[in-house]
Amino acid sequence: MLRFFVLFLVIQAVLFGLELTPPAQQWFVVPWTNALAQISTTIVTFFDPNVVAVGKVMRSTTNGFAVSIEAGCNGVEATIVLLAAILAFPSPWRYKLAGLAAGIVAVQGLNILRVISLFYLGQWDFQVFEWAHLYVWQALIMLDVLVVWLVWVRTLPREPDDDRSPPGPPAAATAPA
Repeated sequence: MLRFFVLFLVIQAVLFGLELTPPAQQWFVVPWTNALAQISTTIVTFFDPNVVAVGKVMRSTTNGFAVSIEAGCNGVEATIVLLAAILAFPSPWRYKLAGLAAGIVAVQGLNILRVISLFYLGQWDFQVFEWAHLYVWQALIMLDVLVVWLVWVRTLPREPDDDRSPPGPPAAATAPA
C-alpha cells in the first residue's frame, strides 16, 4: 500500500510538472481544451444552433453569454489523477491500458456534461453558475475519478488464494478402504 501511495504521488508530481511546461501547454493542453469547447458546442448545436466555439470559448450568438474553458475545467488535471492512480497500482499493462482508455472516456464524458450544464446555468442564473462551477462540479469530477478507479480495481483478476493459505499439512485426503 505504501509503495502504491508513494508511486501515485510521484507520478502525479511528474505529470503535473510536465503539464505546466510550455511545450505541453502548446501541443497538448491548449488543443485538448479547444477540442473540448468544440465537442461541447457540436453537441449543443443539435438542440440550439445559436452556439459557436472559438478556441476555448463557447458562446451563444443569441444573448452573447460565453464560457471560457480554463485550466482546471478542461479535465486534464482529473485525468492526470486517474492516470497516476492506474499507473501506480500493481497490475498487468494490458489492464492498465484498458482502464486508462475507459477511464479517460468516462472522465471526459462527464466533463463535457459539466461544460454544457455550466454554459446553460450561466445564462439562467450567474450565482447558481458560480456555485455549481466552484463546488458541485469540482467535487463530481474528482468523485468520478475515484469511482472509475475503484471500478477498474474491482475488474482486475484476483490472485489465487493458494498463496495466502496458512502453512501446515494439506487437507486430509480419503483413501479407499
